[in-house]
Amino acid sequence: MPGPAGCPWDKLQTWGVREGRGHVPSPADCAPSFSPQFRENLKDVLPSLPSQDDYFLLKWLRARCFDLPKSEAMLRKHVEVRKRMDADNIVAWEAPEVIRKYMSGGMCGYDREGSPIWYEIIGPLDAKGLLFSASKQDLLKNKFRDCELLRHECEKQSQKLGKKVEMVLMVYDCEGLGLKHLWKPAVEAYGELLSMFEENYPESLKRLFIVKAPKIFPVAYNLVKHFLSEDTRKKVVVLGSDWKEVLQKYIDPAEIPVEYGGTLTDPDGDPKCPSKINYGGDVPQRYYVRDQLTQPYEHTVVVNRGSSHQVEYEILVPGCVLRWQFKSEGADVGFGVYLKTKVGERQRAGDMAEVFPTQRYNAHMVPEDGSLTCSTPGICESGPNPTPKTPSPGVLTPPPHPADVLRFDNTYSYIHAKRVSYTVEVLLPDAASAQQIQQLGGEKPAPGPLDPSP
Repeated sequence: MPGPAGCPWDKLQTWGVREGRGHVPSPADCAPSFSPQFRENLKDVLPSLPSQDDYFLLKWLRARCFDLPKSEAMLRKHVEVRKRMDADNIVAWEAPEVIRKYMSGGMCGYDREGSPIWYEIIGPLDAKGLLFSASKQDLLKNKFRDCELLRHECEKQSQKLGKKVEMVLMVYDCEGLGLKHLWKPAVEAYGELLSMFEENYPESLKRLFIVKAPKIFPVAYNLVKHFLSEDTRKKVVVLGSDWKEVLQKYIDPAEIPVEYGGTLTDPDGDPKCPSKINYGGDVPQRYYVRDQLTQPYEHTVVVNRGSSHQVEYEILVPGCVLRWQFKSEGADVGFGVYLKTKVGERQRAGDMAEVFPTQRYNAHMVPEDGSLTCSTPGICESGPNPTPKTPSPGVLTPPPHPADVLRFDNTYSYIHAKRVSYTVEVLLPDAASAQQIQQLGGEKPAPGPLDPSP
Protein backbone atom coordinates (compact mmCIF):
# COMPACT_ATOMS: atom_id res chain seq x y z
CA MET A 1 0.00 0.00 0.00
CA PRO A 2 1.65 3.25 -1.04
CA GLY A 3 2.21 5.85 1.61
CA PRO A 4 1.31 9.50 1.19
CA ALA A 5 3.46 12.01 -0.65
CA GLY A 6 5.90 9.53 -2.11
CA CYS A 7 6.95 7.69 1.07
CA PRO A 8 5.64 4.18 0.30
CA TRP A 9 4.69 1.81 3.10
CA ASP A 10 6.50 -1.04 1.36
CA LYS A 11 9.69 1.01 1.62
CA LEU A 12 9.02 1.59 5.32
CA GLN A 13 8.52 -2.16 5.71
CA THR A 14 11.86 -2.74 4.01
CA TRP A 15 13.42 -0.60 6.72
CA GLY A 16 11.57 -2.71 9.27
CA VAL A 17 9.74 0.24 10.79
CA ARG A 18 6.26 -1.25 10.69
CA GLU A 19 7.56 -4.68 11.68
CA GLY A 20 9.25 -3.24 14.72
CA ARG A 21 12.76 -4.23 13.82
CA GLY A 22 14.16 -1.01 15.13
CA HIS A 23 15.84 0.22 11.94
CA VAL A 24 14.95 3.89 11.68
CA PRO A 25 14.84 5.46 8.20
CA SER A 26 16.53 8.78 7.74
CA PRO A 27 14.10 11.69 7.50
CA ALA A 28 15.80 12.50 4.21
CA ASP A 29 14.56 9.18 2.84
CA CYS A 30 11.04 10.35 3.53
CA ALA A 31 11.74 13.90 2.41
CA PRO A 32 8.61 14.21 0.21
CA SER A 33 6.47 13.22 3.20
CA PHE A 34 8.52 14.93 5.86
CA SER A 35 7.27 18.34 4.87
CA PRO A 36 8.92 21.39 6.43
CA GLN A 37 5.35 22.50 7.00
CA PHE A 38 5.03 20.03 9.85
CA ARG A 39 7.94 21.58 11.72
CA GLU A 40 6.70 25.05 10.86
CA ASN A 41 3.22 24.28 12.24
CA LEU A 42 4.77 23.12 15.51
CA LYS A 43 7.32 25.90 16.04
CA ASP A 44 5.39 27.24 19.05
CA VAL A 45 5.68 23.92 20.94
CA LEU A 46 9.04 22.66 19.70
CA PRO A 47 10.95 24.07 22.71
CA SER A 48 8.78 22.03 25.07
CA LEU A 49 9.40 18.71 23.29
CA PRO A 50 11.95 16.23 24.67
CA SER A 51 13.60 16.16 21.25
CA GLN A 52 13.32 18.43 18.27
CA ASP A 53 15.19 16.46 15.62
CA ASP A 54 13.57 15.07 12.49
CA TYR A 55 13.76 11.52 13.78
CA PHE A 56 11.52 12.39 16.71
CA LEU A 57 9.01 14.28 14.57
CA LEU A 58 8.95 11.44 12.06
CA LYS A 59 7.60 9.08 14.72
CA TRP A 60 4.43 11.16 15.03
CA LEU A 61 4.00 11.35 11.28
CA ARG A 62 4.32 7.60 10.94
CA ALA A 63 1.85 7.06 13.79
CA ARG A 64 -0.81 8.96 11.83
CA CYS A 65 0.11 7.70 8.35
CA PHE A 66 1.71 11.03 7.45
CA ASP A 67 -1.56 12.91 7.83
CA LEU A 68 -0.20 16.34 8.87
CA PRO A 69 -3.29 17.65 10.74
CA LYS A 70 -3.72 14.37 12.68
CA SER A 71 -0.01 14.13 13.45
CA GLU A 72 0.04 17.72 14.67
CA ALA A 73 -3.03 17.18 16.87
CA MET A 74 -1.46 14.05 18.37
CA LEU A 75 1.80 15.81 19.16
CA ARG A 76 0.08 18.88 20.63
CA LYS A 77 -1.95 16.61 22.90
CA HIS A 78 1.31 14.98 23.99
CA VAL A 79 2.70 18.40 24.91
CA GLU A 80 -0.31 18.99 27.17
CA VAL A 81 0.17 15.59 28.80
CA ARG A 82 3.83 16.34 29.43
CA LYS A 83 2.87 19.57 31.17
CA ARG A 84 0.26 17.82 33.29
CA MET A 85 2.69 15.05 34.24
CA ASP A 86 5.59 17.47 34.80
CA ALA A 87 7.52 15.22 32.44
CA ASP A 88 10.76 17.20 32.61
CA ASN A 89 11.05 16.35 36.31
CA ILE A 90 9.16 13.07 36.46
CA VAL A 91 12.24 10.86 36.59
CA ALA A 92 13.02 12.38 39.99
CA TRP A 93 9.41 11.86 41.15
CA GLU A 94 9.01 9.22 43.82
CA ALA A 95 5.86 7.15 43.60
CA PRO A 96 3.93 6.21 46.76
CA GLU A 97 5.52 3.35 48.68
CA VAL A 98 2.82 0.82 47.76
CA ILE A 99 3.47 1.40 44.04
CA ARG A 100 7.23 1.20 44.45
CA LYS A 101 6.92 -2.10 46.32
CA TYR A 102 4.10 -3.86 44.52
CA MET A 103 3.86 -2.57 40.93
CA SER A 104 5.65 -5.31 39.02
CA GLY A 105 7.99 -4.90 36.06
CA GLY A 106 11.33 -3.33 35.27
CA MET A 107 14.06 -2.60 32.74
CA CYS A 108 16.81 -5.19 32.49
CA GLY A 109 19.42 -5.59 29.76
CA TYR A 110 19.57 -4.79 26.04
CA ASP A 111 18.77 -6.79 22.93
CA ARG A 112 21.35 -7.61 20.27
CA GLU A 113 20.68 -4.27 18.52
CA GLY A 114 21.12 -2.26 21.73
CA SER A 115 17.46 -1.59 22.51
CA PRO A 116 16.43 -1.59 26.18
CA ILE A 117 14.36 -4.54 27.41
CA TRP A 118 11.35 -4.12 29.68
CA TYR A 119 9.85 -7.05 31.60
CA GLU A 120 6.21 -7.13 32.73
CA ILE A 121 5.48 -9.71 35.43
CA ILE A 122 1.74 -10.40 35.33
CA GLY A 123 1.07 -13.32 37.68
CA PRO A 124 2.05 -11.81 41.07
CA LEU A 125 0.51 -8.42 40.24
CA ASP A 126 -2.24 -7.58 42.75
CA ALA A 127 -4.29 -5.16 40.65
CA LYS A 128 -7.14 -4.94 43.13
CA GLY A 129 -4.78 -4.25 46.02
CA LEU A 130 -3.05 -1.48 44.08
CA LEU A 131 -6.33 0.17 43.08
CA PHE A 132 -7.52 -0.01 46.69
CA SER A 133 -4.24 1.52 47.91
CA ALA A 134 -3.22 4.12 45.31
CA SER A 135 -4.93 6.66 43.10
CA LYS A 136 -5.34 5.87 39.42
CA GLN A 137 -3.55 9.14 38.67
CA ASP A 138 -0.46 7.99 40.60
CA LEU A 139 -0.54 4.65 38.77
CA LEU A 140 -0.68 6.44 35.42
CA LYS A 141 2.07 8.85 36.47
CA ASN A 142 4.25 5.93 37.53
CA LYS A 143 3.83 4.28 34.13
CA PHE A 144 4.54 7.59 32.39
CA ARG A 145 7.72 7.79 34.45
CA ASP A 146 8.69 4.28 33.28
CA CYS A 147 8.19 5.38 29.67
CA GLU A 148 10.38 8.43 30.22
CA LEU A 149 13.09 6.27 31.79
CA LEU A 150 13.02 4.04 28.71
CA ARG A 151 13.16 7.07 26.41
CA HIS A 152 16.19 8.40 28.29
CA GLU A 153 17.80 4.96 28.06
CA CYS A 154 17.26 4.92 24.29
CA GLU A 155 19.01 8.30 24.07
CA LYS A 156 21.95 6.97 26.10
CA GLN A 157 22.20 3.91 23.88
CA SER A 158 22.10 6.08 20.77
CA GLN A 159 25.06 8.10 22.03
CA LYS A 160 26.92 5.01 23.20
CA LEU A 161 26.43 2.97 20.02
CA GLY A 162 26.62 5.82 17.53
CA LYS A 163 23.32 4.90 15.93
CA LYS A 164 19.69 5.79 16.48
CA VAL A 165 18.00 3.60 19.11
CA GLU A 166 14.35 4.53 19.48
CA MET A 167 12.48 1.32 20.26
CA VAL A 168 12.04 -0.98 23.24
CA LEU A 169 11.70 -4.75 23.34
CA MET A 170 9.16 -6.04 25.88
CA VAL A 171 8.79 -9.44 27.53
CA TYR A 172 5.46 -10.21 29.19
CA ASP A 173 5.69 -13.08 31.69
CA CYS A 174 2.09 -14.33 31.87
CA GLU A 175 2.65 -17.24 34.24
CA GLY A 176 -0.04 -17.04 36.90
CA LEU A 177 -2.40 -14.91 34.79
CA GLY A 178 -5.82 -15.76 36.19
CA LEU A 179 -9.35 -14.69 36.90
CA LYS A 180 -8.26 -12.11 39.45
CA HIS A 181 -6.56 -10.14 36.69
CA LEU A 182 -9.84 -9.87 34.76
CA TRP A 183 -11.50 -7.73 37.42
CA LYS A 184 -13.21 -5.01 35.41
CA PRO A 185 -11.74 -1.93 37.19
CA ALA A 186 -8.29 -3.49 36.75
CA VAL A 187 -8.85 -4.09 33.03
CA GLU A 188 -10.09 -0.52 32.61
CA ALA A 189 -7.08 0.89 34.47
CA TYR A 190 -4.69 -1.25 32.41
CA GLY A 191 -6.45 -0.06 29.28
CA GLU A 192 -5.75 3.53 30.30
CA LEU A 193 -2.07 2.66 30.74
CA LEU A 194 -1.94 1.10 27.28
CA SER A 195 -3.73 4.08 25.73
CA MET A 196 -1.34 6.46 27.43
CA PHE A 197 1.61 4.56 25.93
CA GLU A 198 0.03 4.44 22.45
CA GLU A 199 -0.85 8.15 22.43
CA ASN A 200 2.38 9.51 23.89
CA TYR A 201 5.13 7.13 22.75
CA PRO A 202 4.33 6.21 19.13
CA GLU A 203 6.66 3.96 17.18
CA SER A 204 8.49 3.06 20.40
CA LEU A 205 7.72 -0.68 20.61
CA LYS A 206 10.00 -2.98 18.64
CA ARG A 207 8.22 -6.21 19.55
CA LEU A 208 6.42 -7.72 22.52
CA PHE A 209 7.04 -11.34 23.48
CA ILE A 210 4.39 -13.21 25.47
CA VAL A 211 5.94 -16.08 27.46
CA LYS A 212 4.29 -18.78 29.57
CA ALA A 213 0.80 -17.82 28.36
CA PRO A 214 -1.95 -19.85 30.09
CA LYS A 215 -5.21 -20.92 28.46
CA ILE A 216 -6.99 -17.86 29.82
CA PHE A 217 -4.65 -15.51 27.93
CA PRO A 218 -6.92 -15.20 24.84
CA VAL A 219 -9.73 -13.87 27.06
CA ALA A 220 -7.43 -11.36 28.75
CA TYR A 221 -5.97 -10.24 25.42
CA ASN A 222 -9.42 -9.84 23.92
CA LEU A 223 -10.28 -7.40 26.71
CA VAL A 224 -7.34 -5.07 26.05
CA LYS A 225 -6.48 -5.43 22.37
CA HIS A 226 -8.85 -2.62 21.34
CA PHE A 227 -6.60 -0.24 23.28
CA LEU A 228 -3.76 -1.14 20.91
CA SER A 229 -3.18 0.13 17.39
CA GLU A 230 -3.15 -2.34 14.53
CA ASP A 231 0.61 -1.94 14.17
CA THR A 232 1.15 -2.66 17.86
CA ARG A 233 -0.95 -5.81 17.66
CA LYS A 234 1.25 -7.02 14.81
CA LYS A 235 4.25 -6.78 17.13
CA VAL A 236 2.74 -9.09 19.76
CA VAL A 237 4.36 -12.54 19.54
CA VAL A 238 3.07 -15.46 21.61
CA LEU A 239 5.89 -17.94 22.26
CA GLY A 240 5.65 -21.64 23.04
CA SER A 241 7.66 -23.87 25.35
CA ASP A 242 10.88 -22.99 23.49
CA TRP A 243 10.53 -19.34 24.52
CA LYS A 244 13.96 -19.26 26.17
CA GLU A 245 15.65 -20.27 22.91
CA VAL A 246 13.63 -17.71 20.96
CA LEU A 247 14.55 -14.91 23.38
CA GLN A 248 18.23 -15.75 22.89
CA LYS A 249 17.88 -15.16 19.14
CA TYR A 250 17.16 -11.53 19.94
CA ILE A 251 19.03 -11.07 23.23
CA ASP A 252 22.50 -12.19 24.25
CA PRO A 253 22.24 -14.64 27.20
CA ALA A 254 24.50 -12.34 29.21
CA GLU A 255 21.71 -9.73 29.04
CA ILE A 256 18.94 -12.12 30.13
CA PRO A 257 18.30 -12.96 33.80
CA VAL A 258 18.88 -16.61 34.71
CA GLU A 259 15.16 -16.72 35.55
CA TYR A 260 14.45 -16.23 31.84
CA GLY A 261 17.07 -18.57 30.42
CA GLY A 262 20.15 -16.33 30.41
CA THR A 263 23.21 -15.95 32.63
CA LEU A 264 22.57 -12.53 34.19
CA THR A 265 22.23 -12.31 37.98
CA ASP A 266 22.15 -9.60 40.60
CA PRO A 267 25.46 -8.82 42.31
CA ASP A 268 24.41 -11.14 45.14
CA GLY A 269 23.75 -13.96 42.66
CA ASP A 270 19.95 -13.72 42.67
CA PRO A 271 18.81 -15.28 39.35
CA LYS A 272 15.67 -13.11 39.18
CA CYS A 273 17.57 -9.79 39.20
CA PRO A 274 15.09 -8.16 41.63
CA SER A 275 17.26 -5.04 41.80
CA LYS A 276 16.09 -4.34 38.24
CA ILE A 277 12.78 -6.21 37.97
CA ASN A 278 10.04 -5.86 40.59
CA TYR A 279 8.06 -9.08 40.97
CA GLY A 280 5.11 -7.50 42.78
CA GLY A 281 3.05 -9.58 45.22
CA ASP A 282 -0.10 -9.27 47.28
CA VAL A 283 -0.61 -5.78 48.67
CA PRO A 284 -1.02 -5.88 52.48
CA GLN A 285 -4.35 -4.43 53.62
CA ARG A 286 -2.55 -1.91 55.80
CA TYR A 287 -1.97 0.06 52.58
CA TYR A 288 -5.67 0.13 51.67
CA VAL A 289 -7.31 3.56 51.61
CA ARG A 290 -10.62 2.19 50.27
CA ASP A 291 -12.37 -1.17 50.29
CA GLN A 292 -14.39 -0.77 47.09
CA LEU A 293 -14.57 1.20 43.86
CA THR A 294 -17.75 2.84 42.62
CA GLN A 295 -19.10 0.87 39.67
CA PRO A 296 -22.25 1.31 37.57
CA TYR A 297 -24.70 -1.59 37.40
CA GLU A 298 -26.69 -2.53 34.33
CA HIS A 299 -29.67 -4.23 35.97
CA THR A 300 -31.69 -3.78 39.14
CA VAL A 301 -34.32 -6.24 40.41
CA VAL A 302 -36.38 -6.67 43.55
CA VAL A 303 -36.20 -10.20 44.93
CA ASN A 304 -39.33 -10.68 46.97
CA ARG A 305 -39.32 -12.28 50.41
CA GLY A 306 -39.17 -16.06 50.27
CA SER A 307 -38.31 -16.10 46.56
CA SER A 308 -35.37 -16.00 44.16
CA HIS A 309 -34.42 -14.34 40.87
CA GLN A 310 -32.70 -16.27 38.08
CA VAL A 311 -30.80 -14.92 35.08
CA GLU A 312 -29.67 -17.19 32.24
CA TYR A 313 -26.53 -16.83 30.14
CA GLU A 314 -25.83 -19.15 27.24
CA ILE A 315 -22.24 -20.34 26.93
CA LEU A 316 -21.45 -21.47 23.39
CA VAL A 317 -17.70 -20.85 23.12
CA PRO A 318 -15.20 -22.92 25.13
CA GLY A 319 -12.59 -20.95 27.04
CA CYS A 320 -14.78 -17.93 27.78
CA VAL A 321 -15.26 -16.39 31.22
CA LEU A 322 -18.50 -15.55 33.02
CA ARG A 323 -18.04 -12.52 35.30
CA TRP A 324 -20.39 -10.73 37.64
CA GLN A 325 -20.69 -8.00 40.22
CA PHE A 326 -23.64 -7.23 42.46
CA LYS A 327 -24.74 -5.31 45.49
CA SER A 328 -27.86 -5.46 47.65
CA GLU A 329 -29.63 -2.79 49.67
CA GLY A 330 -30.45 -3.05 53.35
CA ALA A 331 -29.42 -6.65 54.03
CA ASP A 332 -27.53 -9.66 52.70
CA VAL A 333 -28.56 -11.80 49.73
CA GLY A 334 -27.76 -15.31 48.57
CA PHE A 335 -25.99 -16.00 45.27
CA GLY A 336 -24.98 -19.07 43.31
CA VAL A 337 -24.41 -20.30 39.75
CA TYR A 338 -26.04 -23.39 38.27
CA LEU A 339 -26.05 -25.33 35.01
CA LYS A 340 -29.43 -26.18 33.56
CA THR A 341 -30.12 -29.86 32.89
CA LYS A 342 -33.14 -29.21 30.67
CA VAL A 343 -33.40 -26.85 27.73
CA GLY A 344 -36.11 -24.25 27.24
CA GLU A 345 -37.78 -24.28 30.63
CA ARG A 346 -37.26 -22.76 34.05
CA GLN A 347 -35.82 -25.15 36.62
CA ARG A 348 -35.69 -25.10 40.39
CA ALA A 349 -32.26 -24.86 42.00
CA GLY A 350 -32.52 -28.42 43.26
CA ASP A 351 -32.99 -29.73 39.70
CA MET A 352 -29.91 -28.00 38.29
CA ALA A 353 -26.20 -28.79 38.64
CA GLU A 354 -24.52 -26.40 41.08
CA VAL A 355 -21.24 -25.03 39.68
CA PHE A 356 -20.73 -22.13 42.11
CA PRO A 357 -22.13 -22.96 45.56
CA THR A 358 -24.85 -20.68 46.88
CA GLN A 359 -24.06 -18.70 50.01
CA ARG A 360 -25.20 -15.51 51.62
CA TYR A 361 -23.18 -12.35 50.98
CA ASN A 362 -23.13 -9.06 52.86
CA ALA A 363 -23.37 -7.28 49.54
CA HIS A 364 -25.16 -4.38 51.23
CA MET A 365 -21.88 -3.54 52.93
CA VAL A 366 -19.32 -4.33 50.19
CA PRO A 367 -20.20 -5.22 46.57
CA GLU A 368 -19.42 -8.80 45.59
CA ASP A 369 -17.69 -9.87 42.40
CA GLY A 370 -16.61 -13.17 40.94
CA SER A 371 -15.96 -15.19 37.82
CA LEU A 372 -16.03 -18.67 36.33
CA THR A 373 -13.98 -20.12 33.50
CA CYS A 374 -16.14 -22.00 31.01
CA SER A 375 -13.97 -24.83 29.68
CA THR A 376 -16.70 -26.27 27.46
CA PRO A 377 -19.98 -24.80 26.15
CA GLY A 378 -22.57 -24.60 28.90
CA ILE A 379 -20.15 -25.69 31.64
CA CYS A 380 -18.22 -23.36 33.94
CA GLU A 381 -15.49 -23.98 36.46
CA SER A 382 -14.79 -21.70 39.39
CA GLY A 383 -11.27 -20.34 39.48
CA PRO A 384 -8.90 -20.45 42.46
CA ASN A 385 -9.48 -16.75 43.13
CA PRO A 386 -13.09 -15.79 42.36
CA THR A 387 -12.70 -12.04 42.22
CA PRO A 388 -13.39 -10.19 38.92
CA LYS A 389 -16.34 -8.09 37.91
CA THR A 390 -18.01 -7.03 34.66
CA PRO A 391 -20.82 -5.35 32.78
CA SER A 392 -22.68 -6.18 29.59
CA PRO A 393 -26.14 -7.57 29.09
CA GLY A 394 -26.46 -11.29 28.57
CA VAL A 395 -29.13 -13.56 27.14
CA LEU A 396 -32.22 -13.04 29.27
CA THR A 397 -34.58 -15.22 27.20
CA PRO A 398 -34.51 -19.04 27.41
CA PRO A 399 -31.68 -20.08 25.09
CA PRO A 400 -31.87 -23.20 22.91
CA HIS A 401 -28.76 -24.75 24.46
CA PRO A 402 -27.74 -25.59 28.06
CA ALA A 403 -27.25 -22.36 29.98
CA ASP A 404 -25.62 -21.11 33.13
CA VAL A 405 -28.08 -19.67 35.61
CA LEU A 406 -27.10 -16.94 38.06
CA ARG A 407 -29.49 -17.16 40.99
CA PHE A 408 -30.08 -14.44 43.61
CA ASP A 409 -31.58 -16.18 46.62
CA ASN A 410 -33.93 -14.58 49.15
CA THR A 411 -35.86 -17.72 50.08
CA TYR A 412 -34.54 -17.58 53.64
CA SER A 413 -36.09 -14.17 54.32
CA TYR A 414 -39.74 -14.22 55.47
CA ILE A 415 -40.02 -10.47 56.05
CA HIS A 416 -37.84 -8.37 53.73
CA ALA A 417 -37.61 -8.11 49.96
CA LYS A 418 -34.10 -7.38 48.62
CA ARG A 419 -33.21 -4.83 45.97
CA VAL A 420 -30.25 -6.17 43.97
CA SER A 421 -28.19 -4.32 41.35
CA TYR A 422 -25.94 -6.42 39.15
CA THR A 423 -23.86 -6.59 35.99
CA VAL A 424 -22.85 -9.76 34.19
CA GLU A 425 -20.71 -10.36 31.14
CA VAL A 426 -19.63 -13.33 29.07
CA LEU A 427 -16.02 -12.62 28.04
CA LEU A 428 -15.01 -14.28 24.79
CA PRO A 429 -11.43 -15.30 23.96
CA ASP A 430 -9.51 -13.65 21.14
CA ALA A 431 -9.86 -16.17 18.32
CA ALA A 432 -6.41 -15.56 16.79
CA SER A 433 -4.44 -15.90 20.04
CA ALA A 434 -6.56 -18.87 21.14
CA GLN A 435 -5.71 -20.63 17.89
CA GLN A 436 -2.06 -19.72 18.31
CA ILE A 437 -1.88 -21.18 21.80
CA GLN A 438 -3.62 -24.32 20.58
CA GLN A 439 -1.18 -24.63 17.69
CA LEU A 440 1.78 -23.97 19.96
CA GLY A 441 0.70 -26.85 22.13
CA GLY A 442 3.53 -25.91 24.44
CA GLU A 443 6.03 -26.62 21.68
CA LYS A 444 6.98 -23.81 19.33
CA PRO A 445 5.58 -20.59 17.85
CA ALA A 446 2.78 -20.98 15.36
CA PRO A 447 3.53 -19.87 11.80
CA GLY A 448 1.92 -16.73 10.50
CA PRO A 449 2.14 -12.97 10.95
CA LEU A 450 3.08 -13.28 14.63
CA ASP A 451 5.84 -15.79 13.99
CA PRO A 452 9.06 -14.16 15.23
CA SER A 453 11.79 -13.58 12.71
CA PRO A 454 15.20 -12.13 13.64
